[in-house]
Amino acid sequence: MDKVRIKIDHNKCTGCRHCETACSSNHYENMVNPALSRIRVYIDEEANQFFPVIAGPFTEAECTCKYDVIIDGKEYDECSVCRASCPRRTWFREPGTGVALKCDLCGDPADPHCVQICNHGALALVEI
Repeated sequence: MDKVRIKIDHNKCTGCRHCETACSSNHYENMVNPALSRIRVYIDEEANQFFPVIAGPFTEAECTCKYDVIIDGKEYDECSVCRASCPRRTWFREPGTGVALKCDLCGDPADPHCVQICNHGALALVEI
């Protein structure tokens, strides 16, 4: 595969968060800590829905476009499913240091551990 990305099907996500543990253990030797993961699962407990979000580029500025996103007929604040590491959110920042984390597809060639561990098909590596 030349250029790839991770495709997310939130309808298949069970909220097990194994993707978070697989990512953190791949990037930090002898450590499993979902707070160090480059993928996080946003959980809507009320609707019993789960939305895997993969770390994107860092931005110094807080988002100024406060849009709502409608997913399966339910409205969410865009910040809930945003990929950016920004001043407003602590997601995708290394605890203690604040260093921004970004998905690197687990190397070159891409071999994302989150995709490997996802037994429900919510994550798939696809060619662009």
